[in-house]
Amino acid sequence: MRLLEVRHAGPLFALIEGNRVHLREWLVWVGAHTSVESNHEFIKRSLQQFANGDGPTAGIWLGGELAGTIDFNYLEWLNRRTEIGYWLGESFQGKGLMTRACRALIDHAFTELGLNRIEIFCAVENTRGRAIPERLGFIQEGVPRQANWLYDHFVDIAAYGMLAAEWGRGDRQAE
Repeated sequence: MRLLEVRHAGPLFALIEGNRVHLREWLVWVGAHTSVESNHEFIKRSLQQFANGDGPTAGIWLGGELAGTIDFNYLEWLNRRTEIGYWLGESFQGKGLMTRACRALIDHAFTELGLNRIEIFCAVENTRGRAIPERLGFIQEGVPRQANWLYDHFVDIAAYGMLAAEWGRGDRQAE
């Protein structure tokens, strides 16, 4: 994992473009990433967010190739909590990349940033996306019904939470 930089706009666009159908199944933001320039602007906004202390957006790399991204969607300092968002290109799934990336970001949130709570939200039917928090020992805290609009329909969302006090207990499943 490393922070996305403006020079990564081309590889990011190529990854999104090559996975557009796959990503649109669960992610509504895909329609906004229509060119290298739109990804350039996205990365600039992400870097400004990071500079403002509101969380990083990192690329996940495998063998020098961009495989996906992971980020803190926000950092809420008053309540010491955040939400993790993530995605991988289809050909990079099933290799443990996202589990390792999430584990690293969670460790950073709890040990370096002193956060107390991390949330992950996934569409109920997105079994691959939901496998990550479940594998890492997150607690499913509910299912907000029709909580997200996904292009032409609403989807139910599985809400997961992890507390700092729970993270170090060793009750997480193996990768």
